[in-house]
Amino acid sequence: MKYAPLFLLWLCIMSLIAMLAMGIDKLKARRGARRIPEARLFLLALLGGGVGGWLGMYAFHHKTKHMKFVIGFPIIAAVQVLAALYLFRIGG
Repeated sequence: MKYAPLFLLWLCIMSLIAMLAMGIDKLKARRGARRIPEARLFLLALLGGGVGGWLGMYAFHHKTKHMKFVIGFPIIAAVQVLAALYLFRIGG
């Protein structure tokens, strides 16, 4: 499918954004500043940043005690990776 590379690019961009958001939220948590809402972090993951959110969670040791993140982010990431693999398979 000709859109598979665009989808992969989208996932990479959104993953970078989600990972940065996890890092920024961790920094804000340490400083006692206003935080990024959990719903927004999940929205970034759902919009394509599942892998980056999951990686950011462990890279920054952030939200690792919240089961909805520990379970939710890997599931979202797996669905997105499987979708990308499927698109490349039917396109190739």
